[in-house]
Amino acid sequence: MVMIDLFVPSKLREKVKEWRNENYPCDYQGISEILNYNLYEDEKGNKILRYLRKAQFEALETYWYLRLVENTPYIFDLYKKLYEDDISLLTALGVPTENKEILQIALKGGVGKIIEEIKTNNQFVKKFNLQAVRESLTLNYPSYILALAMGSGKTILIGSIIATEFAMALEYQNNFVKNALVFAPGKTILGALKEISDIPFDKILPQRYYKQFLSNVKITYTQDKEKDIPVQKKSSFNIIVTNTEKIRIQKRNKNFVVQRTLHNYKEKEEEEIANLRLQTIASLPHLALFSDEAHHTYGQSLDKGLKKVRQTVDYLAKNTNVIVVVNTTGTPYYKKQMLRDVIFWYGLSQGIKDGILKEVKDSIYAYDNLSMKNFVEKILEDFFENYKDVKIYNGAKSKIAIYFPQTEDVRKIKSFVEKKVIEFGLDPSVVFEVNNKSDEKKKDYFNNRINEVSNPYRIYLLVNMGTEGWNCPSLYATALARKLKTSNNFVLQASSRCLRQIPNNEHKARIYLSKDNVNVLDSQLKETYGETLKILEMTKQDMRRVKLILKKIEIPPILIKRKIKKVVVDEKSIREIKINKPDIKSKISHRVIYDIKDREERKKLLSEKEIQKIILLEDFEDIYEIATNFSSIYRLDLEKIYDILISIYPDGEIPKNHVEKLQEQIDKQNKKYKITEEEVEQSLALIKKEGFDEEEIKGKKFYTAEIIYHKNKEHLLLKYENFKNNIKNFGFHYSPYKMDSNPEVEFFKDILERLNENPDDVEDIYFTGQLTSRDKTEFLFEYKDKKGKWRDYAPDFVIRKKNGKILIVEVKAEQFYEEKKEMAIRELEKIDPDNLKYEILFTDKDDLKFGELDKVKNWVYKK
Repeated sequence: MVMIDLFVPSKLREKVKEWRNENYPCDYQGISEILNYNLYEDEKGNKILRYLRKAQFEALETYWYLRLVENTPYIFDLYKKLYEDDISLLTALGVPTENKEILQIALKGGVGKIIEEIKTNNQFVKKFNLQAVRESLTLNYPSYILALAMGSGKTILIGSIIATEFAMALEYQNNFVKNALVFAPGKTILGALKEISDIPFDKILPQRYYKQFLSNVKITYTQDKEKDIPVQKKSSFNIIVTNTEKIRIQKRNKNFVVQRTLHNYKEKEEEEIANLRLQTIASLPHLALFSDEAHHTYGQSLDKGLKKVRQTVDYLAKNTNVIVVVNTTGTPYYKKQMLRDVIFWYGLSQGIKDGILKEVKDSIYAYDNLSMKNFVEKILEDFFENYKDVKIYNGAKSKIAIYFPQTEDVRKIKSFVEKKVIEFGLDPSVVFEVNNKSDEKKKDYFNNRINEVSNPYRIYLLVNMGTEGWNCPSLYATALARKLKTSNNFVLQASSRCLRQIPNNEHKARIYLSKDNVNVLDSQLKETYGETLKILEMTKQDMRRVKLILKKIEIPPILIKRKIKKVVVDEKSIREIKINKPDIKSKISHRVIYDIKDREERKKLLSEKEIQKIILLEDFEDIYEIATNFSSIYRLDLEKIYDILISIYPDGEIPKNHVEKLQEQIDKQNKKYKITEEEVEQSLALIKKEGFDEEEIKGKKFYTAEIIYHKNKEHLLLKYENFKNNIKNFGFHYSPYKMDSNPEVEFFKDILERLNENPDDVEDIYFTGQLTSRDKTEFLFEYKDKKGKWRDYAPDFVIRKKNGKILIVEVKAEQFYEEKKEMAIRELEKIDPDNLKYEILFTDKDDLKFGELDKVKNWVYKK
């Protein structure tokens, strides 16, 4: 209990909870309207967040509690209000009150004397590790830290604070924020700008606030070639996105001579640009500063980098009225000292429990006494055994990142990795090597295209890359190949990159460590998050299991007309096949030479023998397997085609890049068969009861299956018994339905209500997007993905009329739209347009777009 009382985020959480329960009382009741708008009630009366995640919303509440109830206090003033007795106050600030020297100072001079020592006595601060406390106590403006684990959406939280501040300023004027400066981490300005501009502010602000906000807000960013920022001085409602490099105060070099050299001229120009931008920003009234990834300015940079950034903030605080400084971070500790500005904390283990991060329970592996080669071999075998076929929501394949101390380590291991990849049945081109000295094209592919479905790379060999800011949700595993000696949080940053969660993921992340790195990771977890490796490893996601029961077993099948292709003999053209060996130079050899030329320093490092070993990684196909494939595809005699191929390739192997050319030769000669199309009618079973578990309850037979969902998806679970107004018994051929999104739920509820009021000639409506295995349903459609592979597609809904006509409905956000899926159903629609209709209803975040539902209503009630 004592620890909780002395933990500011916990004390504030309780106060905010009381404030919420009383409906946010304060002098500006507009905030109550805004915060309540972010919640809506489901049919059970449970409050559900409209858009923001739980952690984001609670952080937003905490921010506004401090702004409107506590009147935006300085941190020390907040502590004094929360802790009335001296010992509790000092202990909460992190001062070791059990120390005799501290007690003596306190007895003589009271709390004031201790605070003075912290502010002015460097030796005292260093002796008692009070650097973080000094930072908090010496700020001349309100500054708060919102500490949220990675993947929690810190940039969206910043955008939400800005939007609600601007809305309140437009409603009340007074001392609300009218301009916002956002420091993006590193060089990710455009990424942060896009993320803020893409926020659906209409899901955060009620309509009347949203309209005013949208008509007044202006978003811009600092560009390299522009000396100033394109905003009007002294104007309002600007959001400026920058990084600290572009506007911070920079001192001239002592050896600086104007126009002496091009280098010095450039240095002078950069300094002037920074000052001009600062002057423009300083002219903006009612300014708030937001720093994404605050540990750049606190945490590990507390001793050096902080002063440069703090100079900039101090300059702005002196030259304009800074209302508040808000910092977000996932790392609220500095050398085991919690940053005292933290007002809200949402840790790694909580993120795992709530499903924001991937689970790692029983999935952190450590290896002892293994060479680097053996370590890499073990982790690759384990990764491809468990994650080879795992994909994320957009079809991008799972990836593993292996971190190495030196580029020399990568050079030694790369050919071995490529060889192992071939053993797993993959092309060695899936291996991607990148480091901080790689060319910009490689870095761009790594930083900005990592999660694209077209990205072929799956194994990343990294040196000084892929830690902080690397947003790679398709990364399922990380490995630290050797002990990495570093003074910063590299081991923690690297190993935790694989934790970012993606929608509908059921797979854990995996962390592979050499034994040396286990203690390092544990230590850095304690210093940075206040958690241990054991806590992280034991934390489970808050998953729910529920048994669905078939309620409508004897459902008539859905009749679909489709065209099937047949290969038939063409007696008019029968020829003897002749094949010549293609004249193709080895592409692998060319690739190796390019790698060496691209890196001049490696010419001396690679011997001729090593180069030959790399060339041996040429991909070959077994001649008998190729002969069998050719025989099947072209209806050729297996023995004849095998004899032809073995005469050309007596070693029994065919280079992979020869196969396509061999096929081209056969295509030109093979006129023995032709393809015809035939139209057939197929009956597709919506339910295959034999694919379900059979249970007997009280003498009655039931068919069941178990499904798993996360606790925060409970509102997407629809049960038959909860729909009392479904008097016509539509839908629910099994219960519950587990849907994927709010638009799907709202569509089903709306149609169900309309059909119960006026069913017309509709026989039934079924949710078909949940069952996607062929042992449970036949209502699946094949389509070719972008890589030409056949996949199953389960549409969301099917509505059937009594005359046999059917409407297939897909509810889809535009960013997840796949043309190949649509084409698969459109082809069927063309064959039987009188009886089959297909509609895609597009969503606008959490709602169907205006007018989309009319597509279904028009079909249902069309005579």
